[in-house]
Amino acid sequence: MSGHSKWATTKHKKAAIDAKRGKLFAKLIKNIEVAARTGGGDPAANPTLYDAIQKAKKSSVPNDNIDRAVKRGSGQEGGGAEYQSITYEGYGSGGVAILVECLTDNRNRAASDVRVALTRNGGTLADPGSVSYMFSRKGVILVPAQDGVDEDTILMAVLDAGAEEVNEMDGAFEVVTEPTDMVPARQALQAAGIDYDSADIDFVPSVQVEVGVEVAKKILRLIDALEDLDDVQNVYANFDASDEVMAAAEA
Repeated sequence: MSGHSKWATTKHKKAAIDAKRGKLFAKLIKNIEVAARTGGGDPAANPTLYDAIQKAKKSSVPNDNIDRAVKRGSGQEGGGAEYQSITYEGYGSGGVAILVECLTDNRNRAASDVRVALTRNGGTLADPGSVSYMFSRKGVILVPAQDGVDEDTILMAVLDAGAEEVNEMDGAFEVVTEPTDMVPARQALQAAGIDYDSADIDFVPSVQVEVGVEVAKKILRLIDALEDLDDVQNVYANFDASDEVMAAAEA
């Protein structure tokens, strides 16, 4: 099972664009708040919080914002919202499966917004369980291009920590693990002096749908609409396409 797809590469490029738009900041802060509420405010004892903070720092979220989010989540400071984690399932053009992860303080608003974004962009909301079986929960660590680090270097560092595979993506790398092996793999990279951008538990497609330019354009438009929603944290899709198709779709 290979978790890599052209969408994985595109997603990382889009994250950089989202960061410039400021959209990413709010989502990263929300992640920190929820992680602190769930596992406590000490990053050393809460790996999920540690990774959420690292990701926020890599995306240049100010330290003050990070500290306040930890305090709100851990109850040291008032004003934190009660967020619920909800995953919606749907289909886009060409039968592409879509998973939408939300963190929301208003379930009805989130459901309505996701449904509208899907239907306006050629998609449909699906029943729970009808799409999720096509994805597996995996740890995904993103390693940026850096001097002296190639696929073999990373593989040697993470193999004993339980990593399943290392994929090259336009000069950067993606380390895929079982969810329980993500923290040991991340720690193995740190021990080897290899920098990483983020470590997340993602949905990785186990079945992929090859698409052409027109379907790819529609799917990217749908994903943009979903990611623009305040309650949406992550969007996963099981489409794949050639480099030529993706270049034409993104043009």
